[in-house]
Amino acid sequence: MTSLLLASLFLPLSHFLISSTRLRALMVCRLGDKLYSFGYSFLAVVALFWLVIAYHQAPAIPLWNTPRWLKLILAPVILISVILTVSGLTTPNPVIVKSATLFDRPEIVRGILRITRNPFFWGVGVCAITHLIIIGEVAATLAFGSVAILGLAGGRILDAKKAKRHGRSWSAFAEATSDVPFLAIAQGRQRLAFPEIGFWRIALSISLFLIALIFHGTLFAPSV
Repeated sequence: MTSLLLASLFLPLSHFLISSTRLRALMVCRLGDKLYSFGYSFLAVVALFWLVIAYHQAPAIPLWNTPRWLKLILAPVILISVILTVSGLTTPNPVIVKSATLFDRPEIVRGILRITRNPFFWGVGVCAITHLIIIGEVAATLAFGSVAILGLAGGRILDAKKAKRHGRSWSAFAEATSDVPFLAIAQGRQRLAFPEIGFWRIALSISLFLIALIFHGTLFAPSV
């Protein structure tokens, strides 16, 4: 359990304390942008693998027994989180690292970006929280809680960095979008356009969700 505790702290801190502080600029200056990016990506993969391995090695200590009706209610929430994640990974977005040139592209705010400018972070965060609730164990609370913090805080931290670096370009993009899903639409600053998300993205998300659901006991854990 000690390894899991350390891994659950290391995952978000390794991101926040490097990419969001002056340490990043210092490392880029010393190593160069390409070498820094490679090292940072490698560290992120190592941190995630450590968390996964530590989670599977940790003892099962139950905290609560999630009722079946709540699991059934949360299943569609997981599907929505998968759609957010897949759409976030496949939709051009100036918020993504090394995509700042997209700020100047006309009508860049399309599809999932009309709902939230940080779909990937929200997808990962919501998926982690639902799993934390469904499993109801100490190890799951530490592991998925770590991922949830990284996901839900990551979007805001990235927003702050982009606002500082890109000024007017960011202001125009932020005015047309929102971090919180559907907020810009509710405020009348944006409109909902489901067809723009792309049928293939939704179909791929549903396929991945069903595959994970069917083979969950083999790939992950039967308790979920």
